[in-house]
Amino acid sequence: MLCNASEYMIEEIFRQLEPLLSPLIIKNKKIPFPIIQGGMGVGVSLYPLAAAVAKAGGVGIVSSACLDRLVSKRTGKKHNTYDATYEEISLAKASGGFAGINIMVALVRDYENSVRASIDAGADFIISGAGLPLNLPAIQPPKDTALIPIVSSARALELICKKWERLGYRPDAVVLEGPLAGGHLGFKIDQIDLESNKLENLFPPVKDMARKYGDFPVIVAGGIYSHDDIVRFMQMGADGVQMGTRFLATEESSASPLYKRAVLDAKEDDIIVADRPGSPCGLPFRVIKQSPMYQSSLKRLRPPKCDKGYVLLKDSEGKFTRCSAKENNADFFCICNGLLSSAGYNTEKEEPLYTVGTNASRIDKIVSVKAVMDELAGKILVSPSS
Repeated sequence: MLCNASEYMIEEIFRQLEPLLSPLIIKNKKIPFPIIQGGMGVGVSLYPLAAAVAKAGGVGIVSSACLDRLVSKRTGKKHNTYDATYEEISLAKASGGFAGINIMVALVRDYENSVRASIDAGADFIISGAGLPLNLPAIQPPKDTALIPIVSSARALELICKKWERLGYRPDAVVLEGPLAGGHLGFKIDQIDLESNKLENLFPPVKDMARKYGDFPVIVAGGIYSHDDIVRFMQMGADGVQMGTRFLATEESSASPLYKRAVLDAKEDDIIVADRPGSPCGLPFRVIKQSPMYQSSLKRLRPPKCDKGYVLLKDSEGKFTRCSAKENNADFFCICNGLLSSAGYNTEKEEPLYTVGTNASRIDKIVSVKAVMDELAGKILVSPSS
């Protein structure tokens, strides 16, 4: 017993002597801890979460998805996409630190207005994925806002770099997202479990590509859960990490109480990649299989419907009218309504859809953002048996 106690005390002392994680520097912004909070949409990553992460020394990220409706509901005033985005960014930055926004390329209708409002509001970062943000630098001069694409391969990064070069810009950083992330995944359903697509195997060629086009920072994401995970990837050469699931069930998260409870109750086998039925965006989508909307779609209990239209595409006349879930509920669920409901919007009429990362089953309690950040930064001593 004494020997075990002594070993534990020695390990604690060595952990205390370990240096804290190195700062992350992007576009001359020095972030104390190299931790970017993932932009979880719809309505999970709003200003309370982003502001708390920024204040704790990481990068707080707002999700742009459906902000017009969410901010209008909160304020009791009608907001369009531009005004809602501007307000949310301003509030996220109000307590200090670094804050930005995640804007999905798949949200075609609102994409450019979200970008313009973010830059005008002084967002520190725009992170953009769910498609290749090939024209992001052309929308508006970014000024001090860093432009950061999300990719899942070195090839995707090279396509972006070549296009951005022609626009006179290079990425300020890149997020490499592996197949263990939550939400939309940048892989085909049969590619998710391939050895070659493990994050540690995707990383080296992406790092080499970043060096080739200016040696900008590479942020890794997808399946990163602990301080040790962060250290491991930084020892491989990553400049920082992006983490969504660790912040999903925090006190400051805007996920509904039922959503947080579903995360706490989730077992490893409950977390699946939804494909048929799946997201109308056409990308594999990781969810908790007990999500009411997923179950209804699986059992064909919900008629095709599209009354929010955030993922609408243009028809032959150039009008935003097309959505797969609008016509076909056998293969697609209504992601707009499902995710809005999971953030507490229109719950009396719509069933929620709970999206999580692959490690969500490891979360067993709701804690503050500061507690999560302290643990991830290595400030909280962890027992060797943990």
